Amino acid sequence: AFQRQLDQKLRAGELPRGARYLALADPPGAKRGNGGSTLHVLQCLEKLYGDKWASFLVLLIHSGGYSQRLPSASALGKIFTALPFGDPVYQMLELKLAMYIDFPGHMKPGILVTCSDDIELYSIGETETITFDKPGFTALAHPSDLATGTTHGVFVLDQASCSGGGGLEYRSCHRFLHKPDVGTMRRCGAVCVRRSSSPLSSSGDRSDSEVDLEYVYTDSIFYMDHSTARRLLAFYNQIDSFCCEIDAYGDFLQALGPGATQDYTTNTSNVTKEESQLVEVRQKLYSLLKGTALNVIVLNNSKFYHIGTTEEYLFHFTSDSKLKFELDLLPVAFSIFGGKAETSDRSASVIQSILEPGCLIGPGTVTEYSRIGPQVSVGSNSIISGSHINFKVEIPSGCFLSSLSIKTNDEVKYVSMVFSVQDNLKRNVKLLSDVHSLQFFGVSLLECLDLWHLQVSKELFSDNTNLGLWTARIFPVCSTLSESVRMSLKLLNSVQHRSAFKLSGFKLFSVAEMLTHKDVEDMLKFRKQIYEEICLQRQKEKSDL
Repeated sequence: AFQRQLDQKLRAGELPRGARYLALADPPGAKRGNGGSTLHVLQCLEKLYGDKWASFLVLLIHSGGYSQRLPSASALGKIFTALPFGDPVYQMLELKLAMYIDFPGHMKPGILVTCSDDIELYSIGETETITFDKPGFTALAHPSDLATGTTHGVFVLDQASCSGGGGLEYRSCHRFLHKPDVGTMRRCGAVCVRRSSSPLSSSGDRSDSEVDLEYVYTDSIFYMDHSTARRLLAFYNQIDSFCCEIDAYGDFLQALGPGATQDYTTNTSNVTKEESQLVEVRQKLYSLLKGTALNVIVLNNSKFYHIGTTEEYLFHFTSDSKLKFELDLLPVAFSIFGGKAETSDRSASVIQSILEPGCLIGPGTVTEYSRIGPQVSVGSNSIISGSHINFKVEIPSGCFLSSLSIKTNDEVKYVSMVFSVQDNLKRNVKLLSDVHSLQFFGVSLLECLDLWHLQVSKELFSDNTNLGLWTARIFPVCSTLSESVRMSLKLLNSVQHRSAFKLSGFKLFSVAEMLTHKDVEDMLKFRKQIYEEICLQRQKEKSDL
């Protein structure tokens, strides 16, 4: 899926042609986390290019995972998430390349590691440059409140005082903390204080007094020089079989700096699945990296944004967020917006879609790569992705709807998943007797199954070790895209109105099965059809003028 989209972008001239682009999948078998994936990429570079990669400047973008918190990105990848600006629309990949465009000119051979669902915006002086040329690791740091620090990596900088004065500072790091609690931040000396004028008083007058604002420096992207990458590769080549999830941030960076301790190697509180090999691999990594420098580039005028969940996605694309202002995100981006099609206000976001006259899109809703008919009403704060809706329907607020093409028995079919944007698709239970605790659109899944005439059984789930919304076989397989949307919305309607809708006659897929059987070519074909229709409409409008 990734390589096809890269090739498509290169053919369309949407990416710089001077670089090599590789889509590298993890080897089959146990999940290895973004740390294990980083090691695997180093091995692939060595196999593909031999000693030549010693001179390479590599941008490594982690874009794997199931994207269970934003399932509209699950099939085609988070790095290809569409953004509401550009003509044609930009995706996260183009934005990443634009943000980092100045880095290669000030970077020695090595690896720059980033994720596909975050955005780093910063402002520095005209004469200042961000340079990645030191041995060891170099990381960007952003001022954040303490609450943000509990869900990110936090730097304990060497110097006791945190001036925060200049836009850019080069500092060395004493220690790196991974998702620490506030007490740990204070105890380790990570908390900085800035003097700031107090806000307006209740009377509206500005007070002359100053207040102390506490903050920490949190992580985003990091660089490792080539010699450090070679050390990690040598370590990886010595492991017979890799059977645990390693975190590139938590397990690499926590070993760095003079204040690093081995304590974290046995702490598995932030680990989703604990494997027996994990502690052993962490301890070996610690021994390998201990004493390696962690340099920090402090960007005092910067902001880190994450758009990897439905809530973050909706907030940044539709509300009056700082990100929306700074990137000038548009309410309608590269779309056909029929004369009488309506959005309740400018907070709705329409991305490469065709909205026919008469449809209504509620406030705070994102519609991407979709075709919406004239008798469709979509509620507020919803996500509609890759769907064709050509029938009369009222889609409730807070709805997540995403359609996939699948191939089964060499035939192209369609399945649409529908959830609440609040549903937890990562949650699962181990026992069938606990299925009642799972929630679908705020209703017990057990109650939903009863309405759908489905029995609780092992056959209901595509993975008997993880029983959850992700593996529940509840979505009908249909012969057309619009019919799959109709059927999935009917099963949602039955839950909302507590009315029966018999699913037992359909072939049903879970989300996990949809991804296993996805037909990438057909999904890209649907997007291309929308793209070409928008282009034709624009040409017609120009000729009319």
